[in-house]
This record gives sequence, structure tokens and C-alpha cells, in this order.
Amino acid sequence: MQQSGDRGSQTFGALLRFYRERTGMTQEALGHRVGFSKSQVAMVERGERPPRGKFVALAEHTLGAQGALQVVADKEFERGGARLWTEDYLAEEKNAYALHVYQNHLIPGSLQTEAYARAVFTCNCCPTLDDEEIETRVVDRLARQELFTRKPPPPVSYVLEESALTRPLGGRQTLREQLLHILDISRLRNVEIQVMPHDRETHAGLNGPMILLDTADRRQLAYVEGHRGGYFVGEQPDLGDLVGKYGTLRAQALNPEDSARLIEKVAHEQ
Repeated sequence: MQQSGDRGSQTFGALLRFYRERTGMTQEALGHRVGFSKSQVAMVERGERPPRGKFVALAEHTLGAQGALQVVADKEFERGGARLWTEDYLAEEKNAYALHVYQNHLIPGSLQTEAYARAVFTCNCCPTLDDEEIETRVVDRLARQELFTRKPPPPVSYVLEESALTRPLGGRQTLREQLLHILDISRLRNVEIQVMPHDRETHAGLNGPMILLDTADRRQLAYVEGHRGGYFVGEQPDLGDLVGKYGTLRAQALNPEDSARLIEKVAHEQ
């Protein structure tokens, strides 16, 4: 028996494949039903990756497994841990054809400097992270910025709340360095960064942050994360609603040029 929080299980994968093939469903079709990519389903079946988020529950319902998948999953996989919530998302982000992010509480992870990222993880409580775990997460977070230098470079856009630009996580100097880093990234020709100003009287993003991405195989997904975990949205009408919401957010936000001027102004005030 293979058991790990970071690896898959050949036992679970074989059972998943059995139920999928019994119903005559392809890996791609199952992926569409549970909000994951075909490649993710294949990796779970090969035992290379554990099922994340709502994968098990949705696969149970879709394949009519009558609890068998959940029983094996509970035996094979460790539960909990913030890193496990986002592992599947990070795999998709690493190879995404395009990425679009709305964030309201803090600077998105893929834009964070080392000092800012460390401050974010240091703020974590319930559970509080030890020093070794914080450093591991900081290294992992900084590695995400390879996104900007990939060839060919993917189209990337961000909509950031003005409040996120003024919250001094880590202190004023850390915030200033973070804002200047955002300005540097915004100058890349494949990146657009927009700011949602405080004085907007209408706002399309009141339900919270979201991430939209086009996968390497050009499938569109949304990713939403909360306190107890994250999940992909790949089915209509929910996916279309989030895509429309993000488009409205971009229309409501300052344009990239005005956003850069505002970010520079806030940086000089620190």
C-alpha cells in the first residue's frame, strides 16, 4: 500500500479506473464532470498524484461507486495542510497557456517578493507554521514567478484591490519593495496589472478572489480557494459566470497605465 500526503496511490488509481471504465467514461469526460483536466485524472489513475479538493466526492457521484472510492481514499491519503489545497492548481498554473487573477486581501502569490511572502506565512495561525515550513513555502512561492519568463510567455493579467496595495504586511519597507516589484512585472509585454480603486460605487467582485486559467491543452478553468480548501470550476453556467465577472472587474478597474501611476504613488508614500 502506498500512502503519502504528497504522492498518489496505485490502489486508489486502479479503483478509480475500474469504475470509470465500467461506466464507459473517458478520462476527459470524467475530468469535465469533476472540474479537473484529463491529465490530472490520468495522473491520479497512475498513482502519480492524490485526488484533491472535491475530486473524490464528485467522482463517487459521477461513477456510482457507492462509497468505495471514499473508503479507499480515507485509508490511502493524509488529510489537511494548506499546501495540499493548492497542489493541483499550482501544477496547472506552471503550464498554463494564460492566467487571470483577481485578489482583494493581499498581493497574489505569483507576484510576491521574498520578504512579503515570508510576512504572509508568518501571519498564518491556527495552525501556526514553524520556521522550516515557512522557509519551504517561501521558496515554493518564489518559484512560481518562472511563469513570467517562460517561452513562449503566457498572457497574464491581474486585478488588485487598492486596499491590498496599502496593507503593510511585513512593514513599510517590505510593502514598498513589493510595490516596486509589481511595477517591474507590469512592464513585461505579456502582463497587464490593474487596480480597483477605493472609490468605486459598483463592484463585480464582492464574492471574493478568483483565478481563471487556460490550461496547456487550451481548456478553460476557474479556481476558487477558501479557508478549508480550493476547487476548480469547469462546468457551465458557473464557469461562464466567473469569466463574465472577471471581464466586468477589468472594465471597472483603472486601466494599466493609471494603475501603474497609482502603484508608484503608493510606493513613494511608504
